[in-house]
Amino acid sequence: MNKSSTLSYGVKKEKTRRVIAIMAGGRGERFWPQSRSTRPKHLLPIVGNKTMLNQTIDRLSGLVPLSDILIITNVAQEQAVREICPEILFENIIIEPVGRDTAPAVALASLVAKRMSPNATIALLPADHVIKDIDGFEKTLETAFSAAESGDYLVTVAIPPTHPETGFGYIERGDVHSKVGDQHVYTVKRFVEKPDALKAKEYLDAGTFYWNGGMFVWSVPSIERALKKHAEELYECFAQLEHALEQNASFKDVVAKHYETLPKISIDYAVMEKAQNVLTVPAAFDWDDVGSWTALIRHFPHDENGNVICGSAIVEAGKDNIILSTEGHITAVLGVQGLVVVHTDDATLVCPADKAQEIKRLLKRIQAHPKGNSVL
Repeated sequence: MNKSSTLSYGVKKEKTRRVIAIMAGGRGERFWPQSRSTRPKHLLPIVGNKTMLNQTIDRLSGLVPLSDILIITNVAQEQAVREICPEILFENIIIEPVGRDTAPAVALASLVAKRMSPNATIALLPADHVIKDIDGFEKTLETAFSAAESGDYLVTVAIPPTHPETGFGYIERGDVHSKVGDQHVYTVKRFVEKPDALKAKEYLDAGTFYWNGGMFVWSVPSIERALKKHAEELYECFAQLEHALEQNASFKDVVAKHYETLPKISIDYAVMEKAQNVLTVPAAFDWDDVGSWTALIRHFPHDENGNVICGSAIVEAGKDNIILSTEGHITAVLGVQGLVVVHTDDATLVCPADKAQEIKRLLKRIQAHPKGNSVL
């Protein structure tokens, strides 16, 4: 693992098929009231003119054909996903009957990729990231694919930190493992949980820690071996699913029957934090996970007082506010600072910007309201 080597940039093993699975089942609760259970953040144009899922698909056009793109979503979002992604093959939109976190979703995507090609290499990417440097993104993914195809490795894309962020998990890199073109591939020392502010500052200063962006690449055989070694219960369920499908059972029926028996666990806890064959490729592109309404400050113009205004809204004698309002309805704020105000046809949110990360707590109260379910 510590011996450095050079891989040929972008060269695939013969007959290796590359598949990309987009994880599009999140609820996007921090973007309520625009984000709803049936049409959450990744199915909205939060940043840009297209939905975040459509932007993700667009970024993949230089990496794999559309026929090799999978979308993993859930029952509540299936109709919206099919409507906005007509270019994706019907059978390539995989529906989770229930949410079981990322490890079961990874297993399901890997099973589908295996049916497409037993030795396929699969990349798993979130649907709701903002990435503008497409060339850098393609280069990084090509490097990650090449690293995954060079041996029995689990590869993750690491995000170089720009500030001491406490809202992300981190990856600590080890030695240089190999080089693909001008990009280094590193071993991984460890994954670490979301730190406090002091520890986050230490990580930033060390220069060897990266944000964990939740982007993974590996071959189907490698993830099968990893599941068998580190997540035996999940592997056994995976094997049962595969066996049932080999008996010519309906894919939808098999998943509906077996999926809810899978343990609810993230791929980080189930595999990545335990495995010793993990490599990481630092991202050579810009990245924003757009985690809450305050992220709009980074993507929209401000007025002379630092206000971000989208839609029919007016700010008088106020500064550093984020105001979004439905067209046809004027939202006006007067003499306030540091607020997030979001108005939709049936719900309105008002909160201090520094509380925007806590909207998920508010939704629990809304759910208990007599009219709560109609706005969730």
